[in-house]
Order: sequence, then structure tokens, then C-alpha cells
Amino acid sequence: MQNSEMVLQMSNICKAFNQNSVLEHVDFELNKGEVHALMGGNGAGKSTLMKILTGIYQKDSGKICIDGSEVQIEKPQDSLAHGIAMIFQEFSVIPALTVAQNVFLNRELKKSNGLIDDKAMIRKTKDILDELKVDINPKSLVSELGTGYWQMTEIAKAVSQNAKILIMDEPTSALTQHETEILFDLINNLKNKGISIIYISHRMDEIYKVSDRITVLRDGKHIMTAESSNLSMDNLVEHIVGKNMENAFTWKERHIAKDKPPALKVKDLKSGSKVNGVSFDLYQGEILGIAGLMGSGRSELVRTLFGVDPLDGGEIIMNGTQLSIKKPKDAIQAGFALIPEDRRIQGLVLDHNVRENIILPILNKVSSRQFIKYDKLDHISEALVKKLNIKTDSIFKRASLLSGGNQQKIVFAKWLASEPNILLLDEPTSGVDIGAKSEIIEIVRELADSGKSIIVISSELQELLAFADRIIVLNNGIVTKELERQDIESEEQLEQAVQGL
Repeated sequence: MQNSEMVLQMSNICKAFNQNSVLEHVDFELNKGEVHALMGGNGAGKSTLMKILTGIYQKDSGKICIDGSEVQIEKPQDSLAHGIAMIFQEFSVIPALTVAQNVFLNRELKKSNGLIDDKAMIRKTKDILDELKVDINPKSLVSELGTGYWQMTEIAKAVSQNAKILIMDEPTSALTQHETEILFDLINNLKNKGISIIYISHRMDEIYKVSDRITVLRDGKHIMTAESSNLSMDNLVEHIVGKNMENAFTWKERHIAKDKPPALKVKDLKSGSKVNGVSFDLYQGEILGIAGLMGSGRSELVRTLFGVDPLDGGEIIMNGTQLSIKKPKDAIQAGFALIPEDRRIQGLVLDHNVRENIILPILNKVSSRQFIKYDKLDHISEALVKKLNIKTDSIFKRASLLSGGNQQKIVFAKWLASEPNILLLDEPTSGVDIGAKSEIIEIVRELADSGKSIIVISSELQELLAFADRIIVLNNGIVTKELERQDIESEEQLEQAVQGL
């Protein structure tokens, strides 16, 4: 931390929707040049608190002070006027425009004749990027840059607006490891400039790498604030969840019968430029982890198995029978299910209710002569909601209104309804809180114990080590290493294997 000069103080903030209290007397403080992590489970109140700070919502009561003076923030323009900017998880840049054009979007610099002054915007953008020590050409089209540079363009835009408080919402969710390291360097540069950062993330390891202090909310209440260096991860998790989670990410050894033929045999699989001859076996009841850097071919591998990406070569053999998978329908009929990387775009119809999402893959099973059997549909949906502990007051509630963890459980429920034999899980806990993560890990273990064979992709190595019975490492679309879980002594050992060391 640069110093203890307080730039933001939110005191006794209360907010309710339709008499449902979502924030109860919440306090939050931010010092100059500080990275302050704001943590809590889905529904804890983090987003509501930040929406009040950015003028999207208005507080019911409480006080907000900037630099020691009370301010009223009733709309987003008020927030910007007080030097507060938010970098959203979903990027707001326009890919068809240049970096400079995005930085000054809706605030274009003009010449004396009223025309847009592109040269001035390029020059000022370069000055900002140089000051932040970011190597981007302001003339580059955003569409030609990597995702990490999209985010840096967003940050440069905020700095150009003289922001002194930056709110970063899940800033690394779409970044590679290298891009994440660049972002962390940029955050240090921002701190050195005296800019304060509110950092929201579910990724525990990066919270400790980047934050000075941590505040935890739970059920709309302030639970604790502490220096990051004084707070163990176990204690942090306990504050977030409200109970001891010491064994949530502890690997549990399971017996896999490898004396029988594999449930799935993949031989020399090829697809496009990303899958270049992958071979492996998957046994009944086994959880096979797939590790690798971004771009290693992990997602493309399961997309090929599920018929989303074309199969250019190789064999897929299930229980001794070679399959011909040309489209997802073929994969579903063969007994595959895919939990995709992006539940909001690929996994759910957010405007549909819980029941409508669950029965999508099995409409033919709950219909007769084009008439849907609603009683059967309700029974299946209710049973899966109960089995997966989906927190919803009704199966008729719109999926978009549920937390990220409960949305992810709906995706699981949808595919479990189809009674698959092999589940392909691509980042199954992405964007969900620590409590939901532990529940999803337990769901996967129970499915494997029931005889399902499961492939899990995860960028979080700690999570992969909790899931997997065996791990294969992909690099440039080929398997470079295979590790039995009991032979992996530490996360660092797996990280070295992923890095090719």
C-alpha cells in the first residue's frame, strides 16, 4: 500500500428490492494506491454494493464519502464525475475501432472546425499507455489484439477519464496466464500512480498475489476486513462460506478398475489446427483431468468429441465400438454430455425458466404425438433440482435470475436428465463462488462413483488436483505428459508439467 490516505468510505449502506434486503449496514473503505479485494459468494451483495458506487442503483440509506467529503451518486455520470470507473467482466470495447478510438469513445477530441482530431487522440492515448508501461500501438484495431489487450484498452480509457478509483470485476476470467501476469504488472503501475483498485474475483490464488486488503460480504452483511498477509486461505474460505471448508479441495483417492477395457478409447484424434493427434483411455468411473495452457487444444478436444468441431482424423471407441460423430446429436445418442466453458452463451437459455432449460435435451422423452407430458417434465425437473441442491424458489423461475453457481448446476441438471455415460466438463466451476465450487466438485465425485466416466478441463490447478484420478497435459494439440494423481506431490509439480519443464 502506498499510504493510508482514505479515498473512499461507504458507511452503513442499506439496499432492499421489494422488501427483500440485499445489503444491511455494509461498510467498505479504500485507501489511496491500494488494491482492496471484495469477496463473497454469489448473492453476497458485492455486485449490488458496486452498482450503488457506480450509480446504477441508489442506496436506501447510508453515506458515501470521496476524499473525506460526502457525495451523492444517483446516476453513472455522478460516479464518473467523482473519478470512479468500472472495468466489467464483459468487455465494452468496439473491436472494429482502433485502441485510440475506443479510449476516447463518446468523448472524441475535436479540431477547431468541429471535425474529429484522430492525431490528437492517438498522441494522448500513446502518452497514457507509455505512462502505464503498456506496449500497444494506439492505431491498432482492437479486433487484431489479444483479449488481454482489450482489457488494457478499457483501463487506459478509465485513466483517460481521470479515474482515481478502478473497479475490476473478474478481470482475469478471459485471460491467458501470460496476459494475467501483464495485467498484474499494470495493476502495480496503477498503484504507483496512486490509483486505488477494488478487485472482485473468485480465484483465491490471484487474490493473494494482487491485493493489499480483503473485505468479505456474506448474505448482504459485512463479515470482515483484514490485511491479505494476515489472513490464511482456510480462514478466508471459512468467512466466505460461513463454515469450515478445510477438506473441500482435498483429493480423495478412488479405486478405478483398469483391468477392464476402457469406457472410451481415443486414438490419434485430429481436428483443425488445435488437435494434432491426441490419444488416451478413459475408464468407467474415472475422472480424467486435462491440463494445459490457453491455446493448447483442451476445449477443442472435447468439442471434437462432442461433434461441435469437425473430426479430421483418428478414432473414438466407446465400450469397444467405433463411433461416427459428425454432429452433437450423434454424440448425445452415443451417451456423451458436454458442460461447455461459457454457461451463459453455450449452456443455457437465460430467458427460459429452470424447467425449460433442464428438459431441452430430452424433449422427445417427455412428449407424445407432439404433446408435452408436463407432469413427467415437472417430476424430472423437481428431482434434479433437489438432487443438485439448486437454490430456486420454483422450477418456473427464469434462469437469468439465479446466481452463477446455481446456473451452472442447471447445466449439469440438463445433461444428467439425458442419462449420459460420459461427461465432458470444460471449466465447470468458472465464475462461481467457493461454496458452489465445493458443491460441484462433490457432484462430480458422486457421478463418477455412480459409474459415469468424466473428463474435466480446468485452468485452476488446485481445482484439477481436487477432481482428478489421473491428469494428461496437452501442448500444441498433443499429449505431452500423463500423471497419476497419487504421484503428484504439489501444485508446483503440475504447473511445471503444464509449462513443459
